[in-house]
Amino acid sequence: MSQPNLPNITPVVTLSRDDTINLLLSSIAMEELGMAHILNAEGEKIQYALGTIPGLTGPPSSLADILNLNESVRDTLDSLMKQELLLGSKLDSISNIPTLAGPQDLREQSARPERRGQPDRPGRRGSPVRVFKGLLLLIR
Repeated sequence: MSQPNLPNITPVVTLSRDDTINLLLSSIAMEELGMAHILNAEGEKIQYALGTIPGLTGPPSSLADILNLNESVRDTLDSLMKQELLLGSKLDSISNIPTLAGPQDLREQSARPERRGQPDRPGRRGSPVRVFKGLLLLIR
């Protein structure tokens, strides 16, 4: 058996503070969306078992089937609630990240060409770096 031949990968990823915070918030939003889909599927599962989906009928459910379904949905909801608590904690942690720019962010800003009257990124007029620059101008 031959050994796998892995290429020499040395990725260089540079993210600004704003990009990192946006990615963290996006990850929470994507997890919330996934959880919403799971919750919807559980509701549809209950509707199917009870025969309340219009135009879709299945075999009649016995009491044992409905009780098993109830336990399954309860377990899923319990897991979703635990995940929701973790996501809330993650969101609290992200919202407590200081938004003042450090030396690295200032170097990145000075390396970019200045664009008067335009936001740093589309839709981001009040970016932390721009606010920090404004505070420096007020102090001077």
